[in-house]
Amino acid sequence: MQINQITPAYSAAPQIEPADAATLAEQGFTTVICNRPDAEVPPPLQAEAMRIAVEAAGMTFVVNPVTHQGLNMEMVHAQSDAAATGKTLAYCASGTRSTIVWALGQAGKMPVDDIIAAAAQAGYDLNGMRSQLETLS
Repeated sequence: MQINQITPAYSAAPQIEPADAATLAEQGFTTVICNRPDAEVPPPLQAEAMRIAVEAAGMTFVVNPVTHQGLNMEMVHAQSDAAATGKTLAYCASGTRSTIVWALGQAGKMPVDDIIAAAAQAGYDLNGMRSQLETLS
């Protein structure tokens, strides 16, 4: 399992598996956000299977399926609200969507350069979003 820490309280990851839930809880995560639509994954990795495993490990599970075409500010606010509850891991196919949603939620709260730098340090290049982040700031 690959975890890319963006801030001390927020990390992004490629698809996780139900078997990863106990390890995430041991690492101090309290919330897991699924940014992956069920249509992208087989049934053993769909949201319901992940919810069962995550909740069995004592964490909160939030479903916020994001597609690049369907991303909207309601999803951004839902992600920010869920992440505000504690140490959070958000996952999708590569972690990029989870990072983009986080970045949009930080616009106006953090300097744009800091948002882009935090994402880059975790392996995600958000330079192409600079103007959008500046508009939201």
